[in-house]
Amino acid sequence: MCGIVGFLSKSSVGNEATLRSMCESIFHRGPDDQGTWIDPTGKAHLGFRRLSILDLSEAGHQPMKSRSGRWVCTFNGEIYNFQSLKDRLSDFPFRGHSDTEVLLEHIDKFGISETLSRAAGMFALSLWNLETQELTLARDRFGEKPLYYGWSGGSLIYGSELKAFRNHPDFRGEVDPDVLALYLRFGYVPSPWSIYKGIYKLPAASSITFQSSISHPEFKPFADSSSHSPQSYWRLVAKGQNERVLLSDQEAIDKLDDLLRRVIKQEMVSDVPLGSFLSGGIDSSTVVAIMQAVSDRPVKSFTIGFHEASHNEAEHAKAVAKHLGTDHTEYYVRPQEALDVLPYIPTLYDEPFADPSQIPTYLVSKLARKEVTVCLSGDGGDELLGGYSRYFVTQRLWNRLRNKPRFARSLSRRLLTTVPPHVYDRLGGLVSNKVRLVGDKAHKLAGLMESASERELYLNLISLWNNPNETVLNSQPRSTLFETTFAQLSGLNLTEQMMMTDAMSYLPDDIMVKVDRASMAVSLESRAPLLHHELSEFAWSLPYEMKVRDGQGKWLLRQVLDRYVPRHLIDRPKMGFAVPIGNWMKGPLREWAEPLLNPARLNSDGYFHPDLIQQKWQEHLSGKRNWQHQLWAILMFQAWLDDIRI
Repeated sequence: MCGIVGFLSKSSVGNEATLRSMCESIFHRGPDDQGTWIDPTGKAHLGFRRLSILDLSEAGHQPMKSRSGRWVCTFNGEIYNFQSLKDRLSDFPFRGHSDTEVLLEHIDKFGISETLSRAAGMFALSLWNLETQELTLARDRFGEKPLYYGWSGGSLIYGSELKAFRNHPDFRGEVDPDVLALYLRFGYVPSPWSIYKGIYKLPAASSITFQSSISHPEFKPFADSSSHSPQSYWRLVAKGQNERVLLSDQEAIDKLDDLLRRVIKQEMVSDVPLGSFLSGGIDSSTVVAIMQAVSDRPVKSFTIGFHEASHNEAEHAKAVAKHLGTDHTEYYVRPQEALDVLPYIPTLYDEPFADPSQIPTYLVSKLARKEVTVCLSGDGGDELLGGYSRYFVTQRLWNRLRNKPRFARSLSRRLLTTVPPHVYDRLGGLVSNKVRLVGDKAHKLAGLMESASERELYLNLISLWNNPNETVLNSQPRSTLFETTFAQLSGLNLTEQMMMTDAMSYLPDDIMVKVDRASMAVSLESRAPLLHHELSEFAWSLPYEMKVRDGQGKWLLRQVLDRYVPRHLIDRPKMGFAVPIGNWMKGPLREWAEPLLNPARLNSDGYFHPDLIQQKWQEHLSGKRNWQHQLWAILMFQAWLDDIRI
C-alpha cells in the first residue's frame, strides 16, 4: 500500500522541489521508500511513497519504468491475481516479484484497457506514455483506493490525498459551496466532486487520459463519451440487470463458500504480518472464520469496544474469536481517547467527513498496526447482499405510501409532527427502556411522508440535512452518482436499486474513505475480500430471494457462516460500528464543540446560516432533539477548516 502524487506542467521551474514536497505530505501512506521521476521534456512529474507489502527489495521501487522504456508508472494498491497476469508473460525476464512490475509489463504488452479488465485488486495508478506524451489515471472497481485530479493554475495535479495538492504552488483551494451542501446531505463528499472547486475524485472503475499539450480543458467529471471525461471499464449495474443465474440453495451456498475460500486465501498473500478486523457481525466473522479455516496458525484478530453497552460489540467479537481459536486483541475506548483523536481527524480524512465511526476505525487500525502491516475487513457485504435495515424500512414505507393521495400524506405528516419528540420518547420509555429516540424517528418519518418517488424517499431517508442548500450560503443543487446510478436501475426492485446505488456511491465515498484514511494514517494496509469483483458479480447474478429472504438480509452469507460459527453467536440486531457521539457532544466533547458552533465564528467564516445551526445545537443540548449526525457534519467541516488554515 502506498501513495501517489504528480502533475503535468508547462513550466519546469522549481518542479523537483514541488514534487518532493507533495510526496512528503503523504509520508504516512508509505514510510518505507520515496521515489520521483520527471520526464525529460519537463512536462510530466510522478511521485511515490511506498509501504512495502510484496517484494520488499529495490526491485519494487517506484516510479517504475517498463523494460521497453515506453511507460512510467506509479501504483498504489494490490493486484491479487498478479500471478495469473504474470503467467500470460511467461517468457518475460522480470527483475523482481512485485505486482506493480507485472501490471506494468502486462499493460506494455496487452494495453491499458485489457489489463484493467483482467486485474483483480484495489488500486489507483498513474501511467505516463513517453511516446505519445499522455497521462492516464485509473482506479479500482469499488474505489477502495483514492485518486483526486484537477486543473489549478497552469497545472494538472493528481494525488492519493488532497493534502498533496496544497503543496503545489498553483493550487488555489477554493471551497465549493455547492459541494459543501452535498456534504451536509450525505455526511461525505460524493463522487465525482471534491470539496474544492475544479478538483474531482476519479470515479470507481474508471480511467481518464490527458494529453500533455492540452491546457485546462473543460472537464466533464461524469463518465460519458467525451475525450475529457472518465471512461468506465466495468459496470456492476449491468451485472445486476443482465446476468442472472439459476442455482439451487445448496449449489449457491457451496459456490459462495468456494469463492470466499479462494478469494480470501488469495488476499492473505503478503510478505509482512497479516490479521483481520473483527466486529462479531456477519461480514467480518465470515472473513475471519474462513481465514482461520485456510490458515495453519491462529489468525490475529482485532476489535474495539465501548463501555456504553448500547454501542458495544466487543463481547460478541470475543465470543466468535474464542470459538474460531484466533489470536484475539480487544481494546475499550473511553470518551477522553476520542477527544484525543479529534485534533488529527481533519488531517487524516483530508476533506470534510462526518461518519462518526471514523474514530473507532482509526483506533482499531492503530491497535492492529502494533502487530501487523495488513488487515482484512468485512466491508461490502451489506451493499452486495442486502444487509442494511434501511432497505426494508424504505420498502415497507413505500408500499404504504405509493397509493396514498398527496393530501393524505400531508395530513399524516402534520399529525406526526404535532406531538413533540420528547413526548414520543416518554411514551416509548413506558413500553420498554430499550426503545430509543422514538421522537426523532417519528419526526424523521414525518419528513418522508410526501416523497414523490422511490428515489426521493430513499434520498430523504439517508440525508443528514434534508434541505442543505438552505443551510449553506450561496449554494445550488448539484448532481451526484446517487442520482445517475438510481436512474439506470429501473429493471431492479426497490431494495436492489438501493443496494446497487449504495454500492456505487455510499460504499466508495463513505466506507472506503473511512477505512483507507484511518488505516493509511498508521501505515496499515486494509483489504476487503467481499469486494473482489468475482464475488460481487456472483452476488448480483443471484435472484433477490437468495440475498433477502423472510425479511432478513444476507441470507446466503448467513448460510455459509453457519458452517463455521454457531448461529447463536451471530444472530442479533445489527449494531454497526456505532459511536455514542450524541452523548459525548453533551459531555466530554462539549468544550471542543462549542467554539466551532459559535454564531459569531460561523458568521465570520461565511459558509452557513448560523441561526439554523445554533437552533439545532441548543435543542441537542437540552435533550429536546437528537441532532448528533447533523451537528457532527458541521463540526467536522469547521475542524477541517481550522486545519487547512494552519
